[in-house]
Amino acid sequence: MSAKILALDTATENCSVALLVNDLVYVRREVAPRDHTKKILPMVDEVLKEAGLSLNELDALAFGRGPGSFTGVRIGIGIAQGLAFGAELPMIGISTLQAMAQGSYRNMGATHVACAIDARMSEVYWGRFMRQEDGTWASVDDEAVIPPAVVADNSQTDDISWVTAGTGWDAYKESLDTVQFDIVTGNILYPDAEDIVVLAKFEFEKGNVETVEEASPVYLRDKVAWKKLPGRE
Repeated sequence: MSAKILALDTATENCSVALLVNDLVYVRREVAPRDHTKKILPMVDEVLKEAGLSLNELDALAFGRGPGSFTGVRIGIGIAQGLAFGAELPMIGISTLQAMAQGSYRNMGATHVACAIDARMSEVYWGRFMRQEDGTWASVDDEAVIPPAVVADNSQTDDISWVTAGTGWDAYKESLDTVQFDIVTGNILYPDAEDIVVLAKFEFEKGNVETVEEASPVYLRDKVAWKKLPGRE
């Protein structure tokens, strides 16, 4: 199925837009931590103009649903909802952690990725992902916001080399370098719309879309579950 999907993400320092049209991807990105509201709509206009399309000609609008900066996530979903509402488009929310796994595959061919975004307050947004044969990703750990020392303390040795992704690995290097599994330093620091739009295509083909009213962010701050911790479910 050929799909025309616009994706945007402002959940971290990176501001990005991508438009998928017949397996071609038009991309704009810039690391601009305090200028997302100024940058994102011009980027949208640029990729649409480059592809010769209008919003009304698209099939869906995807967005980075989080986790990430509270303000950044809210900016992204708010703008995405406004665009989707005006063009009557279904929406697709994509995990920013999973997007970094896809970015690691795009850049390095990584199929096992350990993602950690600096969540401030001595915590990381954490998740590990394994690439499946169909190109989708399976979660190995539940996405969570968690102290990096807890990640290290509850890690287990396995026979897999995990490629790192995200700002958390540098921000909390002392703690995360003590994880029990083997790690390989990756080159992806931020989620990007180029990867979100690829993941959104899989969801669109499965019919996993939502209305503007149903679209919602994922902050993780209210989720403290870590399945491998004693006494937690």
